[in-house]
Amino acid sequence: MQRGQISATDIACRRGDRVLFARLSLALGPGEACHVTGPNGVGKSSLIRVLAGLLPAFAGHVRLEGAAALLDERPALEPHLPLAKALAFWERIDGRAADAVGRLGLGELGDVPVRFLSTGQKKRAAMARLIAQGAPVWLLDEPLNGLDAAAVGLIEALVAEHCAAGGLAVVASHQPIALPGAQLLAIADYTP
Repeated sequence: MQRGQISATDIACRRGDRVLFARLSLALGPGEACHVTGPNGVGKSSLIRVLAGLLPAFAGHVRLEGAAALLDERPALEPHLPLAKALAFWERIDGRAADAVGRLGLGELGDVPVRFLSTGQKKRAAMARLIAQGAPVWLLDEPLNGLDAAAVGLIEALVAEHCAAGGLAVVASHQPIALPGAQLLAIADYTP
């Protein structure tokens, strides 16, 4: 796996006239994880979008080395296609198969259109897509939403395996998630 690093120095995020957070810094290298916590609306998703380069920081700067893969509330899978075809589309772009489909309990759902999958099934399908990207940097925004206890344990294991293999993960979640050795970043500590 390619190595990745991410650092943010004194970043701030503004949405409209409201500054969500300011003077926030973090740094992660290979094998490390960070759990971003806080209540709804505090800026967890905005932080993930700033780190991904999808939302400009209002202040400060972000440095990202290596490819990054994003998992958020939008699974990036064509809703009208059967799951297998939706994943095959990305396989042609990424050049890698979504080998985690079986492990994520999706093997029997290949002919089901994505729009008919449950919230948890869509989340697991998005995780299969993320893994297939082979990116060293994972940016996960609320990865546990809609998952049952077994699926939560599986996502925790996949993140741990990714980090053990030299990847890194930033996980924004208001839910508890087992990430042994992870940094904890309470985003509310950075609200103005």
